[in-house]
Amino acid sequence: MLDVAVIEEPAAAEASLDPIRSRILAALAEPGSAAMLAARLGLPRQKVNYHLKELERHGLVELVEERRKGNVTERVYRATAASYVISPSALAAVSPDPSRSPDQLSARWLLSLGARLVQEVGALLTGASRARRRLATFAIDAEVRFASAADRTAFADELAQAVTALVSRYHDESAPGGRSHRVIVGLHQIPAAPSGAPGSEADPRQNPGGTEGHGSEARQENSQ
Repeated sequence: MLDVAVIEEPAAAEASLDPIRSRILAALAEPGSAAMLAARLGLPRQKVNYHLKELERHGLVELVEERRKGNVTERVYRATAASYVISPSALAAVSPDPSRSPDQLSARWLLSLGARLVQEVGALLTGASRARRRLATFAIDAEVRFASAADRTAFADELAQAVTALVSRYHDESAPGGRSHRVIVGLHQIPAAPSGAPGSEADPRQNPGGTEGHGSEARQENSQ
């Protein structure tokens, strides 16, 4: 089972979003049969069987074992991944296009970049999986707490300069056999804890401290 899989086909995305099927997918983190799932989810076995066939048809669950019990063969399934991400390619006609309105201080542009990241990396993962090859990627995830909006702006400026300098140093347009890579750096506020959650009232992140277009996000992107 994969840790995460990207759903690229519209029909598979539709299947995964059905409430009953999403419950079945979650339950099949551990292998189970239709009878086991019916008992666990409180659903008729025939209904579970129907949804299992649809999920299998779209590659969201897989058969792992068949058990013979008298005159009946019990089929045991599991989800193909522990979690799923729906690629914007599933909505190709309306998927975000970062080239339409690039704006380093726009939260919507950051979202468009994130959507493209899911789409491109998802496609690469699919190809690498079919070729049974590893995919070379790199990621950094960090959290920083700023004392002021001015500090946040200064950080964004320094970060942009550092990334620009690195890209300029290593980018080689004429390199024979070179491979283009995309670099995306994003800065956004961490959402406040849900109301009623432990520490939510005292969470200092509840004060937005900035709005779109006033330094609340900074990005540096390059196609190398």
